[in-house]
Amino acid sequence: MDYKKTGEMESISIDDCDDRKLAETIIATHPIPPFDKSPYDGFAIRSLDTANASQHNPVTFKVTEHIGAGHRAQNAVKAGEAVRIMTGAEIPYGADCVAMFEICQTYEQDSNHFMTIKRTIKPGQNIIIKGSETSQGEILVEKGTRINPGVKALLATFGYAKVKVVKKPVIGVIATGSELLDIEQELEPGKIRNSNAPMIVSQIKRAGGEPVYFGKLIDDFEQSFEAIEQAIQHVDFLVTTGGVSVGDFDLLPAIYEKLGARVLFNKIGMRPGSVTTVAEWNSKLLFGLSGNPSACYVGFELFTRPIIQMFLHDNKPFTQTIQATLEEDFPKPNPFTRFVRAKINYRNGSVYVRPAGIDKSAVVTSLSNTNALMVLPGGTRGFEAGAVVDVLLVDSLSGQETFSISHKKVKRQI
Repeated sequence: MDYKKTGEMESISIDDCDDRKLAETIIATHPIPPFDKSPYDGFAIRSLDTANASQHNPVTFKVTEHIGAGHRAQNAVKAGEAVRIMTGAEIPYGADCVAMFEICQTYEQDSNHFMTIKRTIKPGQNIIIKGSETSQGEILVEKGTRINPGVKALLATFGYAKVKVVKKPVIGVIATGSELLDIEQELEPGKIRNSNAPMIVSQIKRAGGEPVYFGKLIDDFEQSFEAIEQAIQHVDFLVTTGGVSVGDFDLLPAIYEKLGARVLFNKIGMRPGSVTTVAEWNSKLLFGLSGNPSACYVGFELFTRPIIQMFLHDNKPFTQTIQATLEEDFPKPNPFTRFVRAKINYRNGSVYVRPAGIDKSAVVTSLSNTNALMVLPGGTRGFEAGAVVDVLLVDSLSGQETFSISHKKVKRQI
């Protein structure tokens, strides 16, 4: 976070702003509603004229106008007069209440329209007052908020035809390893298909970034160095997978050194993803993630995603944490903090969690069911079903969203 940076702003059409992050705080440019209006179909009248109305003493009004939503009455309402008004229409001057159609009786006489009522209507009854929802100048949406359909409705309501959003960070992706095959290639002895790159590209998109895949590299130092040196010139951040351990063909540490990049850390007391490495070069961060799929996934969510959120002006960049009840035993000892790929379930107002599959860093099949990470502290000998554990909601859209259960809101962050 000492090397975080925030993205620049750009103005785009409201038609293209879905899922983007706001670069400005949205303020109400006028009150809502902008005028006193009727919530029902009925008659706009003076409440004073109904003071003596009852079942045995109906009061009659002359209907002078008929107005629908989007139209205004031409004349003020006077004593004994009524304006037939539709839902959403502006209350005519002089009227201070609305009598719903259901309680009125209408008739014609000598080409004139009349309405009678048999009950008293109070001042202000059935009127939505100007500014009762939102007053002018009120802050509606904070900068850094993801634009969802509701936010888009507000933008349209207040005339934001052009929306100021944060430019998406351009994030390069490179997969390393001579064992990797392209997706369309047939399997060969000793080879595996490259799953990390498509996974990271998808995680970048989910986090709000713009991924650029530069391809995969074989375990050759000069070729890898040249590719990474060129790629970092064209992106805001660079993510590589594989090559960060201590094997004979783990080249990233030497590449960072030749680049002149400052390694911030290259070992973490966690499982999986202990070999996660982050370096800084010319104010750009290089994320060296594990080549093991699950470790790669976890490393991105814990370290890369928050940096992307900061770039997007999100003032709550870290993944939201809730507590959940463990549904099954997890007997594996934890010498280091363990982030278990997990699936949360909701039943009867409570949250439950279980491992999404086999808990090994090289496993890929469990990721398809993962919507959370169980956080199991180090120095423990396992957990039994029924234990309450912390859970990171990696599949939520934003750290600022609030998860609500049984009307209790939890906003803890890790």
